[in-house]
Parts: sequence; C-alpha cells; structure tokens
Amino acid sequence: MVIHEVDVPGVGKQYEVATSGETRFVVIVHHDGRREIYRREGPDADAEKLFDLDAATAREAASVLQGTDFRPLDLDDVEVPLGDAIMEWVEVPADSPVAGETLAAAGIRAETGATVAAVQRGAETLANPGTDTVLEPGDILVAIGSRAEQKALQSLVATGEGETA
Repeated sequence: MVIHEVDVPGVGKQYEVATSGETRFVVIVHHDGRREIYRREGPDADAEKLFDLDAATAREAASVLQGTDFRPLDLDDVEVPLGDAIMEWVEVPADSPVAGETLAAAGIRAETGATVAAVQRGAETLANPGTDTVLEPGDILVAIGSRAEQKALQSLVATGEGETA
C-alpha cells in the first residue's frame, strides 16, 4: 500500500491511499480535526466525496481502523479442550479440493472423523451446518475431534487426502 501526503495550504493535509486495483481513497485532514473522505476510481478520475467526519468521530473511526480494542486470534495457537477431543479452526484455501463441495461430498466426517460444528463465512456464522452446506474458499471450519482427526482434517482441506492413522 502506498500513501501520498501533500500539504494543503490554509486547510491541512491530504493523504491519498492507493489500494489494490485502480481505487484510491483521499483523506483531507483539516486544521480543526475534521476529515473529508473521497474515493477516486483511477489516476485521472475525479474524486467522489463519500462523507465528512468531525474531529471526535474521526478519532473514534481511527481507533476502529487501528483495531485498538480488538486482538485478532492466531488461529494456529487456539485450542479448546473437550475431554479427549479438541476444537480447532481450519481455513479453506482458494485452491482446496473441498472448496465448492458440500460437507457430505467432501467426506470430512467419514474421511477424518472430525465433526464440523460451525462454518465462519466472513461476518456470518453457520452454526451446526448441515451435510448440504457448500464449502467456499475463505470459510473457516470450526471442528471438534482428536489431534489425529484434526491433523487429518487439515490434510483433507489442503490436499484432498484426510485418512486418519
């Protein structure tokens, strides 16, 4: 990501943030703390004003964007003990052989012994998904099983081969 900063005499500063593709976001920070937010859909396109923020709202929005009140989980380090079983999270990569398959067709339970208790799809949680639930790239499978079953699930999601030992 590239950010261009320019002084705007008598106003404040302008920041232009280059995102992936042609879209750019322009933020004008006024001396009084107000912000004006624009979107530009190409290097030669006119900027379209999206919204204004007063100083207090801008500080709150900045806090949200910085994630100061949120700590993402390192899914590789999260385990929930359930007797002899554990709960782990497995993400379905774009090139996974199970992407586009239903839970039944992917054979997750039959091949690995692990049970998918939920599927996290973006902001949506599919609790207790049915066997007809189609797996999509980026889905996070919340699964319950032994360590060997969890390892077999990770292998199945990554390579299509998930037999437990």
